[in-house]
Amino acid sequence: MTFQNPSSTDYFQFLPNSPVDEADILILPVPWEQTVCYKSGTSLAPAAILKATEQLEHYEEDIAWSPMKHMKVCVLETIASQTIKFHTNLTNTVSKLPKDNLLIALGGEHSITPALIKGRMPKNGSVIYLDAHADFRKTYQGSEYSHACAAYQIFTQGYSLIMVGIRSIFEEEVEYLNKITTFMDRKLDMEKVIHCISELTGPVWLTIDMDVFNPALVSGVGTPQPGGIDWYQCLDILEAVFFNKNVEIYGMDIVELIPEPSHVSEITAAKIMQKAISFWGKTNGFEHTK
Repeated sequence: MTFQNPSSTDYFQFLPNSPVDEADILILPVPWEQTVCYKSGTSLAPAAILKATEQLEHYEEDIAWSPMKHMKVCVLETIASQTIKFHTNLTNTVSKLPKDNLLIALGGEHSITPALIKGRMPKNGSVIYLDAHADFRKTYQGSEYSHACAAYQIFTQGYSLIMVGIRSIFEEEVEYLNKITTFMDRKLDMEKVIHCISELTGPVWLTIDMDVFNPALVSGVGTPQPGGIDWYQCLDILEAVFFNKNVEIYGMDIVELIPEPSHVSEITAAKIMQKAISFWGKTNGFEHTK
């Protein structure tokens, strides 16, 4: 299948959008917001995050290179259908994208993640799930597609889960957390987290709910919780994921962000994208290309 240039007006770091089938990095805006239960505004996040990338330097200081000198990027058409078949349509759309690149989806709420994974990754894959909440409700407020049900849907689809940063749990979710690898926030042992991720093999997806962060760093989220990880703990996790040569990264998503006046929250998400692109590019040898 040949994909055409999108007509989107969104760009990453002011860079031109390459044709989809030539791009090394695919960025998919998914401003879906239907089941948020506290603060609203996640539908505004994809555009705000992409806007924030304009404030990032092209040089990435941790790896000491300029990744976008060596890679092409395409910001895809926004997926924002309001139909009841949204999740099915999202799965179908993602399944048709090229698979030899890095896909980064920007939510929107966390309910988009199961559909993304279903359309992109084989069933024997592992999902690294950074979140303040367990998200293991079977249904919530009358919907099985609630953002509070994302982990449950991923689990029942047959994927393995590693959850990091959890600090808000409904009683009935505990039984599921005991069946998977769970790193609770208060006694978070980063050495064990990194070791666990470094031991993974095969297909991997990374999902980052921005409420996993300490709200002192990222206040613009739908359902904030006290506690949380810091910036450098996040970078340690990203490095463990992307520099593990025994895994194949099928994609990642950044969800549950709400733009706020200081713009710190969205610039943090934008910087996460830049780091992921840099680490993935380095691992895949793009520094040797022009």
